[in-house]
Amino acid sequence: MKIAVLMGGIGDEREVSLVTGQACADALAAEGFIVIPLDPAPDTIDALVTAAAPDVVFNALHGDWGEGGDVQAILDRIGVPYTHSSASASRAAMHKTTAKRILEAADLTTAEERLLPRAEIARGGAMPTPYVVKPNGSGSSASVHLVMQETPEILAKIASDTELDPQALVERYIPGRELTCAVMDGKAMAVTEIIPEGWYSYEEKYGAGAARHVLPADIPSTAYALCMAWAERAHTALGCSGLTRTDFRFDDTDLDVDNASKTDMANRVVTLELNTQPGMTPTSLAPEQAAWVGLEFGELCRWIVEDALCRDRQDLRRQVAERVRPQ
Repeated sequence: MKIAVLMGGIGDEREVSLVTGQACADALAAEGFIVIPLDPAPDTIDALVTAAAPDVVFNALHGDWGEGGDVQAILDRIGVPYTHSSASASRAAMHKTTAKRILEAADLTTAEERLLPRAEIARGGAMPTPYVVKPNGSGSSASVHLVMQETPEILAKIASDTELDPQALVERYIPGRELTCAVMDGKAMAVTEIIPEGWYSYEEKYGAGAARHVLPADIPSTAYALCMAWAERAHTALGCSGLTRTDFRFDDTDLDVDNASKTDMANRVVTLELNTQPGMTPTSLAPEQAAWVGLEFGELCRWIVEDALCRDRQDLRRQVAERVRPQ
């Protein structure tokens, strides 16, 4: 079977995508596939994929072009199967305010937010501090700003992101712990706590050893179960396929854990966002969780490819369910 691995591409996550793509290409080659690495741009992807004539495309691109539905729509048009979620699910998950409304309709708690022009945010007073400023239509962490205090320096940085959408999402900062849960074929695998040196920035996410991962997360069992259930619900609500990862914050500050009810816990677990194409770098979270439930990296890459080709095969679904150990 011939697989074209899309990697690199355009945008500020190009270098991370190259690492992801090469890791996946090497693993798929070791699994016995014929692998064709492709580094596409918007004006070359049609020709590159058509010339490669793959049986399936493994989409290892990052950023709004690769993850946000554009590439998926092109592959739909030329009739080539591809990994991960559909164009419509990818668009919904990438657009943060759209995704938040869908998640809230599925009874998931999200952070209070406002969508404002960057120029207005840069004047200060968009929301009581601390708050987070994010691109509304991009998945990159490179342009996410934590505003603990509205200093001239941080407001100038927000205003300087002129290459992004002129509007940005201002979101209430949730204190506590950073959690994430990967979902494979609709089934949650595990919950990881991410412990960065400081703010969980782009550098903390992608620098080797920059953040510590605790797997499984050492949190109350009720909060753990909520993250597992809510990750599955988010995956379904957004119409996702294959492998996704949902990020949460768990505010356990001043919480009497021993006496907290399930409702108390539900009010403290906040859904941040869902990633339709989780990273597959050496420091990535989804492959760590897959390994913890018994799937080696090559097996995970093979499953992603097979899932793209035969999403309705019930035996594949049963195999996954048997491999994921219950909590």
